[in-house]
Amino acid sequence: MFQGFSQEALEFLLGIRHNNNKDWFEPRKKIYTEKIFEPMKALGEELFAPFADVDGMMYKVGRIYRDENFAPYLHYRDTMWIYVRYDAWYWNKTPTLYFELSPEGAEFGFRISKPEAAVMERFRSGLLEESEPFINMVDELVENYGLTLGGDEYKRKKSCPVPELERFFIKKGLSLYTKVSEPAELFSRKIAEHTAEVFKALQPVNDYFHEIVEIEELAKALEKEDKLQTEPEPEINMVKAPDVEFMW
Repeated sequence: MFQGFSQEALEFLLGIRHNNNKDWFEPRKKIYTEKIFEPMKALGEELFAPFADVDGMMYKVGRIYRDENFAPYLHYRDTMWIYVRYDAWYWNKTPTLYFELSPEGAEFGFRISKPEAAVMERFRSGLLEESEPFINMVDELVENYGLTLGGDEYKRKKSCPVPELERFFIKKGLSLYTKVSEPAELFSRKIAEHTAEVFKALQPVNDYFHEIVEIEELAKALEKEDKLQTEPEPEINMVKAPDVEFMW
């Protein structure tokens, strides 16, 4: 059962940030396993439990070791993560409930970090048709749970005909999150209870974007099917055999 993190865990992650090499990591591997990986694994199981019966939902606990997304000079992560989301091929293009542990503390909430451009276009179109339910949902989350609206912004702003929607129109990705750095919460079960409460509150937002992603994927599949049905199959020009027999 998850009981909280420790100062030793945060100091280890800070050490990795400044000593991202095997010589520093290997003698301290036991600290990583006992103080970070095992608690993160226990927390992941606990956070996923309320979603276990939701069809298609899954979770993953990250490991510290280098992967293909790392810069060539990095061998280990200095931020550990847990994702709870609907299964998808590209995790960063799908809505996700997440928890991250870093030397600065914990950050957790909802995000869709790098969605397809068409997904955000569909999101904006939907807001123009009916915005009140989504705006109310976000405003209540910000007010009741102290969440921050974030996400990368377009370098060239999208035109927004409704002023109160501009905060969403400028985003090419979207997040709602909070941060915790107080040891009293980080080093106890309070962090698990707080995260679970926020995840539950954010589930409607996660489902809202999941539906948009699913609609866009279905639209793309139907477009591809229509294209195959309307366009003739390309002719296959067979190479004609030579009339003259060759001697090799």
